Amino acid sequence: MADDTYLLDFEKPLYELEQKLDEMRTLNQDHAKDLSAEIKALEERVEQLRVSIYRNLTRWQRVQIARHPQRPYTLDHIEALTENFVELHGDRRFGDDRAIVGGFAQFQGAQYGHHDRTVMIMGHQKGRDTKERKFRRFGMPNPEGYRKAERLMKMAAKFNKPVVTLLDTPGAYPGMEAEERGQAEAIARNLFEMARLPVPIIVIVIGEGASGGALGLGVGDRVLMLENAWYSVIAPESCSQILWRSWDYKEDAARALKLTATDLIDVNVIDEIVPEPIGGAHRDPTATFNAVGNAIGAALNTLSDRPTDTLLDERLERFDRIGAYDQRTTAESPVDS
Repeated sequence: MADDTYLLDFEKPLYELEQKLDEMRTLNQDHAKDLSAEIKALEERVEQLRVSIYRNLTRWQRVQIARHPQRPYTLDHIEALTENFVELHGDRRFGDDRAIVGGFAQFQGAQYGHHDRTVMIMGHQKGRDTKERKFRRFGMPNPEGYRKAERLMKMAAKFNKPVVTLLDTPGAYPGMEAEERGQAEAIARNLFEMARLPVPIIVIVIGEGASGGALGLGVGDRVLMLENAWYSVIAPESCSQILWRSWDYKEDAARALKLTATDLIDVNVIDEIVPEPIGGAHRDPTATFNAVGNAIGAALNTLSDRPTDTLLDERLERFDRIGAYDQRTTAESPVDS
């Protein structure tokens, strides 16, 4: 049964039915009367409702799942998919930003259709409790976080190691000190450097992918996305505030932004949807890690033998295609203004 500590609104009917099922199982153990037929029927109803809810989620509901406090974060993925992770700190200019973690590690590729190899793996890291969230700044990097990531990527290129980035941030930190230290320049520099980095780059959106805060680690040869993650130029609440001067229209904003994995694969913003267990990644982290590991392994198989010139040309072509559209005019509309 789902944990009611972080129960989402749309999960309440399922939770109530699961409670009744648990009560019936307890009653069946405590009494001589056989309730196995009733229990089986209720189990079928629970499973049908579970599938009905999670296979027909709205965009806003997927945003809620992507933000679930028990969802696996970057360090959870690193621990599950790699060995001998050596975290590297500091941007060699200002300081160390704990909202971004990264370092060399051995990807356990033999389990996922590839081979064990050293990679540079990095990503946004949120916190589990109040103390850690404050320490990690809720996964919102300062400029030194992006400059640390840039330094680590260049180190990966020096030793000819592929880069894996995990995106999970509500956005770059918006504080005055971040702007004073060049937040926009730091993100733009990362876009520039990642576009020409001469090693394979695999990007995975594992939770929230908000604005330039995510894109600062998001230029790659393969962009993958977990099924219930979201990736957009702006968060639904912020979009609602701008358009309607209120957060009350966040569901409408999420619908208009088309920020889910199924939306983004249709317009070639991402290359692959990584499946999650029914109910979200937090319901079965092991299954999620296996799916992510298989996706990384397949991407490395595809990219490892690419000549550098081909790799860079295809990377630039991939991002050049994003945003293309057809302009059509009606008979009533003048062609020339």
